[in-house]
Amino acid sequence: MTTTLDLQRPSPHVARVWLNRPEVRNAFNDGVIGELAQAFASFAADDALRAVVLGGHGKAFCAGADLAWMKSMAGYDWEQNRADAQRLADMLWAIRNCPVPVVARIHGDCYAGGVGLAAVCDIRIAAQGVTFCLSEARLGLIPATIGPYVMRAIGESASRRYFATAERFGAAEAQRIGLVHEAVAAESLDETVDAIVAALVANGPRAVRACKRLVHEMASAPISEALRADTARRIADIRASDEGKEGVRSFLEKRAPGWQAGTKRE
Repeated sequence: MTTTLDLQRPSPHVARVWLNRPEVRNAFNDGVIGELAQAFASFAADDALRAVVLGGHGKAFCAGADLAWMKSMAGYDWEQNRADAQRLADMLWAIRNCPVPVVARIHGDCYAGGVGLAAVCDIRIAAQGVTFCLSEARLGLIPATIGPYVMRAIGESASRRYFATAERFGAAEAQRIGLVHEAVAAESLDETVDAIVAALVANGPRAVRACKRLVHEMASAPISEALRADTARRIADIRASDEGKEGVRSFLEKRAPGWQAGTKRE
């Protein structure tokens, strides 16, 4: 039974994962890391799933590492530190590899590992009052395990600044540098997230999964002859699939596609 997460399934197509340690502003510990990894591993095997929302209960999205957990690690040797960091890296990879889009619902504080948790999500929506901080350097540390995902979100230039300065910045700056896609009024946060989830659920389920794979596998690939051939193969595969045929037929016949039957706003 989960103890650090609140897992909800409002419909077969949507899962909601809430960090549920509001008393410590949803800070990470080994329990959170393990349960997130387990939850997203289960999502990977769920063919009905079309979208996941990741948020936090209480006043913050995630304030980074739990202080009590950090104290317990103070005496770790190198190998124990490496093993601990590997568990965090593996959890982030499990979220990144979730086959359906993961939408981050960000409010309150989003610090250190919390920034990494947000960055690994596919779509990131923040309330305008959110404070972000890559605070590791203040403690003499570096944002290594979260670094690949944060750098892909904000780019090299912003990473050079915010990794080294550990400055706090707001939602408008987070949107400017690409960490979040939208910064909205706090009272509109849930409405905006729900609208994105509804859009995801309305689209072809196989197509949405294929879109996520497409971006992950091609974003940094050179546009070579092999890549061009791969893109042609992918579009042929989806056009020839039952879902692709149904999507084109429904468009031409001016009706809703079959995968929208029984879906509703989540």
